[in-house]
Formats: sequence, structure tokens, C-alpha cells
Amino acid sequence: MTGLLAAALPGVPLLAGLLGLLLPPSPRGAATGEDRARRAAIGLGVAGAAVALVAAVALLVRVDHPVEAATTWVDLGGLRVTLGYRLDGAAVLVATAVAAVALAVQVYSIGYLKRGPHDDVEVDHRYPPYAAQISLFTAAMLTVVVAGDLILLLVGWEVMGICSYLLIAHDRRLPEAPAAAMKAFLVTRVGDVGFLLGIALLGVSAGSFRIADVLAHHHSTGTLTAACLLLLAGVAGKSAQFPLHTWLPDAMAGPTPISALIHAATMVAAGVYAVARLFPLFAQAPAALAVLGVMAAVTLLLGAFAATAQDDIKRVLAWSTVSQIGYMTGALAVGAPAAALFHLLSHAAFKALLFLAAGAVIHAVGTTLMSRMGGLRGSMPVTFWCMAIGLGALAGVPPLSGFWSKDGVLAAAEAAALDDAGPGPAWVGWLVWLAGLLGVAVTAWYATRLLLRTFLGATRIPLAEPHDPPAVLRWPVLLLAVPAALLGLAAFAPWFTDRLRMPPDASGEAVELVHLAPNLLFPLVLLLAGAGVAWAGWRRDPAADPARFLGPLRPVFAHAFRLDDVQHALVVRPTTALARVVRAGDELGVDGLVEGSGRAAVGLGGGLAAVHRAALPRAAAAVLAGALLIGLAVALIGVAA
Repeated sequence: MTGLLAAALPGVPLLAGLLGLLLPPSPRGAATGEDRARRAAIGLGVAGAAVALVAAVALLVRVDHPVEAATTWVDLGGLRVTLGYRLDGAAVLVATAVAAVALAVQVYSIGYLKRGPHDDVEVDHRYPPYAAQISLFTAAMLTVVVAGDLILLLVGWEVMGICSYLLIAHDRRLPEAPAAAMKAFLVTRVGDVGFLLGIALLGVSAGSFRIADVLAHHHSTGTLTAACLLLLAGVAGKSAQFPLHTWLPDAMAGPTPISALIHAATMVAAGVYAVARLFPLFAQAPAALAVLGVMAAVTLLLGAFAATAQDDIKRVLAWSTVSQIGYMTGALAVGAPAAALFHLLSHAAFKALLFLAAGAVIHAVGTTLMSRMGGLRGSMPVTFWCMAIGLGALAGVPPLSGFWSKDGVLAAAEAAALDDAGPGPAWVGWLVWLAGLLGVAVTAWYATRLLLRTFLGATRIPLAEPHDPPAVLRWPVLLLAVPAALLGLAAFAPWFTDRLRMPPDASGEAVELVHLAPNLLFPLVLLLAGAGVAWAGWRRDPAADPARFLGPLRPVFAHAFRLDDVQHALVVRPTTALARVVRAGDELGVDGLVEGSGRAAVGLGGGLAAVHRAALPRAAAAVLAGALLIGLAVALIGVAA
């Protein structure tokens, strides 16, 4: 039964996605009530995600120790690639989060992807491939979660990249959507080259790509360090970590439900989960952990400061994702994979809630700009309270989920800094701890700003009667508010903490996720300071943006320290120039030689044809003259002889 459930977890969404791709697009101008293709796509998408969630919950009940099964897929001269699954408590918890968010997104998309707010309006005629691509995206992430072989994990990893490209570019009416999709695809592919090479290095070293064999093999120090650093390149791309983070904010050009899916439970979570799954290897490579720690600290603060100056509500949430993933990778860098996975689960709940609630606001007011919102609390009370819960969890307000999970990361970093408890250098602990503390204050500031600018004060732009979303949009938001508020309390349950132990062992020692100590007050003070500064700035002038107090730093933060421009100047422009040179060489050199030889042959043939087209008397005279010359030459040769 466990094997059947493990196969159904990615298999059912995969089947639903493949069947959905066979559906024709909805007819243009069709209303929702008359569109059979749309109804079939909805049924397949929701059913696939629902079955995956049921399978994940069943496995959550059944799996209390590591379970694995595999069969040889390919044997290349003794280098085996297997097809199978590897389940433990952490894998099943992550799979449950992925399936739950995917189901919420599928249901939410039913109401969101329409041309208007009523059931009888024209629908998005590309909804069937959209729903199918979400199913494939879900199946790919679940494959990454349950894969027992690095090659199978890589397959899911790459399919996610393809699906993200298609889903970000879904709304082709937006001119920025195709460019954002291409950017996401290319930037993540850069990191995936390193990820592929790291997997190849580990597989060749161990003689097998099976994860259990790779973890059990004794790799040389050089091989292990090189492989872990290469894997981190892929993690930086998929999880939007510095310096490959630039694609994630631009990906907001995609539909809001896709933003929730990418930011909450797939794509950006894949890199964190991959490092946690292979953490015993990273624990033996302190240099890789040091690089990961620096990357985490820079990304954490970069995302937090960039979020302070955004006007687009979705870009605020996008930069907050960059920052929160920095907390997760920071926990991994200080040797706390359980804390990283706890924050991953907590973040999946409140970030999916935030994006879907933001989608409800956008659906009601028709804009993503906070400068055109305000005063929505009275007309959208349900959305307001759901957004308040999500932002509170993001900032770390007790007793919401983000408070407990973020505290676990900070406590692990503090222990690594003060007690040298981590597998890496002590300075990595100091770096992650101090960056995390500063991030608490900054996160509280921009979360408070978002809530104030969107829901409180006076309406800055007159709107046409905004209201809470219809049931199909409202219920996914309400249900996600429950884990966003209460998931942190699961850290007090031994069954939950035992399942987050990475890697699982038989010691029976519980993982400490909750740290009720006096040092817990310091992050709370920073949280109150950050939120208080934003509140004071807003109270002074409710019509003004609290970000105005950033002064000359505001444009710097708004453009994320111009790192996108640096990337464009150092990478994009030279690559484009090189491509132009290569194209010119190909057109003028290779093509010029081929086409020139053809033109020369045509010209020579034309000249000979012109000669052969001479008039008959002139041709006869030429023949006689030629015969005379030949005869004269023969006579002269005979005399000479």
C-alpha cells in the first residue's frame, strides 16, 4: 500500500496533466456555463491535486520511519540509475504541503482566470492548458520530493523549469509576461548546469545515482566539496538566491495563482529541500556551508530591503519570498535542516495565503499598485483579516506560524555563533544570526506598510464598489489561513518534530524546534520596533507612503541595489554582443563561402551558355579556326620531333 501511495503521489497529477493537454482550448467568446473544455480541465486539475493530497495525508499517517523501494532503470557499465521512491517523515510533510497548496491554486484559478467577475462572462480560452500545466508542475515537484534517485530528482527538477516558463507566460496580453518567462527559464538554466554536473560527480564517485548509495559512499574531500558547490549553483537558481535571484520578482507578470504556487510550495522550495535531503554530504563540506551561509545572509537582507520600496503588492511579496528563503538556506548553513524545513512548511502556508489574498484584492480593484488602493478594510473584511494573519506570520508575530519557525532558525544560528554548534565555521553562525535579526525588523516594517497602504486610511483612487471575492476565491484563502495561524503549534508535538529530523535515524532523540528562552524577547523587540516605525510614519500622514522616509535610499532599494542592471551589463549585453559577432561570422563567413561558390558557378555557367548561344556562321568559323590551330600544332610538333 505504501508503494502504491508513493506512486500515486506524483503519478495522478502527471496523468491529469497529460490528459489535460489533450483538451482543446476553450472557444473564444464562450461563457463559463457553455464551455465543456473548461469544465473538463477543472475536473482533471482539481481531481489530480485532491488525490495527491489524500495520498500524502495517508502516507503521513503510515510512514513513521524511512521507507525505500527501487528497481534498476538503466545500467551503464556498472553505473546504475534506479526508478523508485524514498520516503521519510520530512518528505511526506513537504509532499502534503505541496499537494495542499496545489489544490488551493487549482480551485482558486477557477474563479480568477475569467475575463470578468461574473459566472456568465467570457472565460480565458487558454484555461485547459493552464490547468494541465499546473498539474504537471505539481507532479514534477512531488517527484523531486519522493525521488530515491538523483537522476529521477533531476527529471522533476527540469520539468518544473519548463512548466514555470509556460505558466509565467500564460497571459500573452501582457507584453512583459513572455520576457519574464524567458528570463526565469534562462537564469535558472544557468544554475541547473552546475546542478547537473554536481549530480554527475556524485554518481560517478559512488558508482550509483541512488540517493542512499550516494549518502553511504565515502567521497574524497575534493570531490565532495566540488559536488556540493556545483549543487549550490542549482539551488541559487531554483530558490532565487543571490546572485541568481533576479528572475523571481519579474515572474510576477504571471497570473497570481501561479505566483502563489511558485513562491509557496514548488520551485523556490525545491532547492531548500534538495540540500536538506543531501545534508549529510554538505555537513562534510564546510567550505560549501560557508558559501551557503554568505549567500543566505546576502539574500535575506537584499530581499528584505528591496521589499521596503515596492509599490506593486505582488513585488513586495516576491521580494519577501527571496528574503524568507534566505532564512531557510541560513538554517541549512548552520547545520539545522529541521529548522529549515519547519520554516519551509510555515512559509508555504502563509505565503500561499498572502498571494491568494492579494489576488482577491487585485481582482476587486483592478490594479496591483498600493498607491491606488487604501480604505479596503470596510468593504473587504474577510480579505483584510486573512491578509493580516498572513502578514503577521511573515513578520513573526506570536503565536502565528512564522513566529515559531523563524525563532527556530535564529536559535540555531545563535547556537552556531556562540557555542560553535554548527558543522561549518563559527563566523557563518554570526553572519546568519545578525542578518536574521536585522531581517526581523525590516520584515515587520514592510509587512506593516503593506497592510496600512492597502486596507487602512482613505481610498486614494475612487473604485467601483470593491468587495470580498466570491466563494470559489474566498474558501481557499480561508482554509489557508488556518495553517498560517496554527501550524507553528505543531512544533510542540513530538510526532511532528521527529518527522522533521534530517536525515532520519533511530536514536529517538527529538529535534528541538521551539526555544522558550529569554533570548526569544530580542526578536520580539526588533519586530515591535520595525512595525512601530512604519505605523508612526503612516500616522503622521496617512495619505503618504511610509517609504518616503527612506530618502535617497528609496530608489536604490526599489531597484534592488541595481543588481539586475549589473547582471544586464556584465552578462546579458556581452552575451548579446558575442551572439551578434557569431551571427555575422556565420552569415558573412560560412554562408558567404557557400553562397559565393554557388554564385560563381552560376556566373561561369551563364558565361559558357552565352558562348554556346553564338550564331551559326560565327560558330562554324570558330570550329574551323580551332581545327586549323590544332592541325598547325600537330604539324609543328611533328617537325620538332
